[in-house]
Amino acid sequence: MNNLIDLAKRIPTPEASLTIAYTPIRLPMDGRPPLELRLTAPSTGDRLPIVLLSHGFGPSNYIPSKDGYAPLAQFWAERGFAVIQPTHASSRVGGLPADAPGAPFFWRERVEEMKAILDQLPKVERQSLAVAERLDHARVAAAGHSFGGHTVGLLLGAQLNGEDFSDPRISAGILLATPGRGGMDMTEESAARFPFFDVDFSTLATRSLVVCGDADDPHFTTRGPDWHADAFHDAPGADALLTLHSAGHGLGGIAGLDAKETEIEAPDLLEATKRLTLAWLRTAMSVEPCAWERACAAIEGPSSALAHVVVRQDRMQVENRPAANLSTADRSHDPTVAFS
Repeated sequence: MNNLIDLAKRIPTPEASLTIAYTPIRLPMDGRPPLELRLTAPSTGDRLPIVLLSHGFGPSNYIPSKDGYAPLAQFWAERGFAVIQPTHASSRVGGLPADAPGAPFFWRERVEEMKAILDQLPKVERQSLAVAERLDHARVAAAGHSFGGHTVGLLLGAQLNGEDFSDPRISAGILLATPGRGGMDMTEESAARFPFFDVDFSTLATRSLVVCGDADDPHFTTRGPDWHADAFHDAPGADALLTLHSAGHGLGGIAGLDAKETEIEAPDLLEATKRLTLAWLRTAMSVEPCAWERACAAIEGPSSALAHVVVRQDRMQVENRPAANLSTADRSHDPTVAFS
């Protein structure tokens, strides 16, 4: 029950259940201090699907690490997912030293950290006894916000200079306010500082949801908020684009309402982000086949003030849905259907 939510409560979602959390879980990694994690999971149930949640590179000293993103992690865990959050090497607290190779962004190390979690899931379970033998190692999704979206994009199949970082153990992913195309699509200064943003999304074939805010105007490029939607347009695996109305980079506050990177307090937007991403996960991970379709239908009505969804017809079957926002001429060429 949240008295601050109005429109988002029309988006269907399961009732919350009791959760348990373990932190810090520590996993050994060669040549460096252990990787620290938080695991949040339902207190009951078996064959729990797993979500690896990768934090961004925001200005907060604490929130971007394993202890942040509670609005998403807790919401997903209360509704059936085991959520694992690493403190990445790039974290200001708990990360690797500022003079370590790869500093300060550690983009390669972040990818390896996510793979290390999958390599050592039995060790994760041994340090979280109430969850032991309840995780479904065959159902793994990954979600990342901002720089975390870059990390997850590589794991889903995006390539950099022809190098493949993908992990086939991850079957679905959510890219939240993810950096768009690099190189000439960025300002000259940003392109020089962030050459690792010049990824090729055309090789990203893993099923994915791209989430953007239409008020998220990045300083990396002059293209405006649409830059964050590049993965949807370029990646063959991206089956939907969710755009939050009037939302900035924090998408209503997913990093936590006390985080420096949360530019506004928008409970309805945050709730819409939580409910819609959960619905997509439930469908993509074979928990509830119609969850995503029902959620999309909900934002065709009064909740349309919060968000709109564009679905690629070549990736997801769409029946009896109006192609709002597309002219008759457009519909014959555009492989998408818009829900708003």
